Amino acid sequence: MAANRRDTLIETASELFNRDGYHATGIDRILAEAGVAKMTLYKHFKSKDDLILAALRHRDRAFRDRLARQVETRAETPAAQLLAVFDVLDEWFGERGFFGCMFTNAAAEYAAPQDPIHVAAGEHKHLILKYLRELAARAGATKPRELAAGLMLLAEGAIVMAHVAGERGAAKLAKRTARQLMENAGL
Repeated sequence: MAANRRDTLIETASELFNRDGYHATGIDRILAEAGVAKMTLYKHFKSKDDLILAALRHRDRAFRDRLARQVETRAETPAAQLLAVFDVLDEWFGERGFFGCMFTNAAAEYAAPQDPIHVAAGEHKHLILKYLRELAARAGATKPRELAAGLMLLAEGAIVMAHVAGERGAAKLAKRTARQLMENAGL
């Protein structure tokens, strides 16, 4: 039962942090929405920052698992899977729960590069970049690191444009540009 309360706290905090921000979301609100007592929170987490880190780890695993699963479902070859990343983003942008990137938002709110929350946000981005590098290498790109970096920039830019500017078609535009990068990389 205790593990379920911990998971409930993490899931509730993750939703609230994603929707409303980290600093704007207080512990009392998380507890009220999760339906747990303050003692339960501090049994599992030393501080709000520890809860934020747990929420980021939770979201990281869920996001990367979903991305890989959906990419593999949509396309069979590694080259097609690289482009399918943008289809997955496009679908995400249309979801009711899309509030931009939880990791970018965390890095903005915890801007000091050495802050553990900022570091955790960066680790997520590095793992996504690693995934793109692996796909680019399997696709036979002449410079997989360079291609992956370019695709990552396109994906990140699309996320920001969809969130900040309301450009829901950003992923489609990024996908068209990704095709050009892939052609330049020999794919």
